[in-house]
Amino acid sequence: MEELVVPITMFILALLLGVEVIGKVPATLHTPLMSGANSIHGIVIVGVVIVAAHADSPLSYVFIFLAAVLGTMNVVGGYVVTDRMLEMFKSSAPKKKEDAEGSESDKKNAAKKGKAL
Repeated sequence: MEELVVPITMFILALLLGVEVIGKVPATLHTPLMSGANSIHGIVIVGVVIVAAHADSPLSYVFIFLAAVLGTMNVVGGYVVTDRMLEMFKSSAPKKKEDAEGSESDKKNAAKKGKAL
C-alpha cells in the first residue's frame, strides 16, 4: 500500500496543476491548444504498440485494445478540430485566373454600363 502513496500523490498534483493551467488559458487560445494536444496524444498509440509486444493475458489485451481505440479517437479528433479551425481562416477569394480578372461577359456588361452613363 505504501508504494502507491507516491504515484497517487503525483497523479493528484498533476491533476490540480493541469486544472490550474487550463483555467488560465483564454477562450480564444483554448481550441488551438487542445487540438494540438490531441494530436500529440499519438504518443499513446506508440506506447500501446510497445506494451502490446509484452502482453500475455486476456485482461492486458482488453486494456491494450481500449488504449488503442481511445488514443486513435483522440488523435483523429485533434486533426478534425485543427482542420475545422484552419477552414475558418481560408480566404473566399476566387481561385481561377478568369474569376480574378473577371469573365468576358462581365467585362462587356461593365463596358455597356460605362457607355450608358
